[in-house]
Amino acid sequence: MNEENKSIHDFDFKLICEYFSSLERQGPGSPEVTIKALSFIDNLTNESQIADIGCGTGSQTMAMASCTSGYITGIDLFPGFIELFNLNVHKLNLQDRVKGIVGSMENLPFQNEELDLIWSEGAIYNIGFERGINEWHKFLKTGGFIGISEASWFTEERPDEIDEFWQDAYPEIDTISNKVAQMQKAGYIPIATFVLPESCWTEHFYTPQVSAQKNFLKKYAGNKTAEEFIENEIHEAELYYKYKEFYGYVFYIGKKIKFND
Repeated sequence: MNEENKSIHDFDFKLICEYFSSLERQGPGSPEVTIKALSFIDNLTNESQIADIGCGTGSQTMAMASCTSGYITGIDLFPGFIELFNLNVHKLNLQDRVKGIVGSMENLPFQNEELDLIWSEGAIYNIGFERGINEWHKFLKTGGFIGISEASWFTEERPDEIDEFWQDAYPEIDTISNKVAQMQKAGYIPIATFVLPESCWTEHFYTPQVSAQKNFLKKYAGNKTAEEFIENEIHEAELYYKYKEFYGYVFYIGKKIKFND
């Protein structure tokens, strides 16, 4: 990676949080995709305990709440995201069963076998897919579900430019079949796997960033770090449009079995 093409990990997290707080979504996805993924999960009741890990400001969490009736806890490391999350909860009058708390996905505040569903859209990369599904396994009841969207390769081979970008940004990116194998090894039955449509990247993620980037650059005019961060975001979007047939987000849904208890 040269200086012009930095990874997002090279930037100040407060800056990243401020930028993404201005967006409805902090990653690719859509309410329709969240609801589709939930349709594969059949054990939820009014008493179900659900955790949305790496929830951001909660766009997908609110979609979940619209078609489930259990209790949802959203967890994110950034206080700014959780503040907006809880504002969204109150706007939708969901405070009796939805709450956001500040916390780390590496140290979750749950008891063993407490949860009926673990959810994480576009966030598990912070801990790593394989580590996350293994460490979070203990918090699920036997028969409970896990639903995760994760960056994945669609092909065994791909152009060097996009391969090098993702190896720097997230070395755990892998093919769908390898991700499913990791899920099986961790003690889950793979229930469903599907590719998120392109609109989750374009209409719901990259297009809204155009105006957000203009506002951000106006606020931080002359700030080299802010300018480089926006350049990085623009570069990432350009790569997606150029190489979208080789990679994207994939939803992985699994059910906990007794094998790993």
